Amino acid sequence: MLKLRSSGLSCGVCANFHIPIPRCYMNSITTSSIDVKPRVPLYLRPPSFSASLSELTKWHKWAKNLASSVGSSFINLDNGPDSTLLRRELNWLLQDLIELQHRSVILSRLESGNNENPDVSVALRAPLEEMYCVWRQRIEKRRPFQYVVGCEHWRDLVLSVQEGVLIPRPETEVIIDLVEGVALNNAPELAQGFWADLGTGSGAIAIATARALATHAHGDACGRVIATDLSPVAVAVATSNVQRYGLQDVIEVRKGSWFEPLKDVQGKLAGVLSNPPYIPSGDISGLQAEVGQHEPILALDGGISGTNDLLHLIGGVASMLKPGGFFAFETNGEKQCKFLVEYIENEKPGSFRDMNIVSDFAGIQRFVMGFRR
Repeated sequence: MLKLRSSGLSCGVCANFHIPIPRCYMNSITTSSIDVKPRVPLYLRPPSFSASLSELTKWHKWAKNLASSVGSSFINLDNGPDSTLLRRELNWLLQDLIELQHRSVILSRLESGNNENPDVSVALRAPLEEMYCVWRQRIEKRRPFQYVVGCEHWRDLVLSVQEGVLIPRPETEVIIDLVEGVALNNAPELAQGFWADLGTGSGAIAIATARALATHAHGDACGRVIATDLSPVAVAVATSNVQRYGLQDVIEVRKGSWFEPLKDVQGKLAGVLSNPPYIPSGDISGLQAEVGQHEPILALDGGISGTNDLLHLIGGVASMLKPGGFFAFETNGEKQCKFLVEYIENEKPGSFRDMNIVSDFAGIQRFVMGFRR
């Protein structure tokens, strides 16, 4: 969970630069979060700004030099990004910034240093003043790149993210593989039931699960997903992502802590999924700066041993799942996985079957899964 595919923060440095905000569709959000409006990812903003090619070249040279100045210092400090990765991020930032029609030509000229027609106007999705600000934040404040551009590529999705919302990690994609490859393959009838994504964050698991249920559905009957989160920011961002993928009739986003918003479906759920906080409190200060200093502590800190929320989920999932229902939870690794399995066997004997520990892409034992008896 902790290593970003590309990683670095806060908007306070250049607060005077306004970031455009979209109209937010809030029909499934409680009134307590109605004032939280998600930001528009850079690549979705209209190309309403412009700069001359010479001005863009000047910014690009400055940004590239700033990235190069990092060297391997962040790696040595906390296993952060090096200059090579930062320059790659800069190229991704440019791709999101420049309007599509002339993007390839402009990028080629920037890379080659071609100064022909320096006064030609380039259409941009944000002003260069903002770009100076956010790139300085990226390097000097270690603001995560995903927060800079406002999105993360996850599985086959492009999800909006911002401060206050956990950035979805590649390894969490395994949960969806388990839904499709284990739960739905072994029990196809689960594709027609209610599923829950607890602590949804950006809505990644909920959206991918809803799409998987639709793929495995038989006839007109299709499963539904309820996504919960305690954070009003996460609820708003998840709802925005659900709307963007046209799944508002399949996914309902509810504000609340874990099982609390799910009392109406107790004992009826076909599946319960979660990537909860599981980092031991004492380890937070040693995390990569992009993570520990900028991502929401609510989504990271799992208490002294990192298992506070995992134990809460295990304690409640037996009463929430219907017989034959499936669960899958992400953990911090082998130690937590084995602890949870032993806890279930000792404290919830006879409640589950076919429990298993599953490794992530790196071979680390990361997930605990099973079926309700």
